[in-house]
Amino acid sequence: MASTRRLAAILAADVAGYSRLMGEDEEGTHERLQAHLRELVDPKIAEHRGRIVKNTGDGFLAEFPSVVDAVRCAVEVQRGMIDREPDVPQERRSGSVSASTSVM
Repeated sequence: MASTRRLAAILAADVAGYSRLMGEDEEGTHERLQAHLRELVDPKIAEHRGRIVKNTGDGFLAEFPSVVDAVRCAVEVQRGMIDREPDVPQERRSGSVSASTSVM
């Protein structure tokens, strides 16, 4: 039986400094992360035709049909994080995002 190959772009993202943030304010950090995922990240992934393939606590892996979709999503999430927390000092702000491609 022949296997089917397809190209997919994988976006890997996690919260920069999550352990430190949790140590400073566990409940608040968790609540903010859940709100960011629900109100920003999940809608952006759907908007760019992606889907979450794995949650990792403070991060996720998402699959996209193209590299362009993955990178656009990553950029919009990064910009959205800044827009969502304009008064939060840089050291308290979260959300490091990286994108890479993979053959699946």
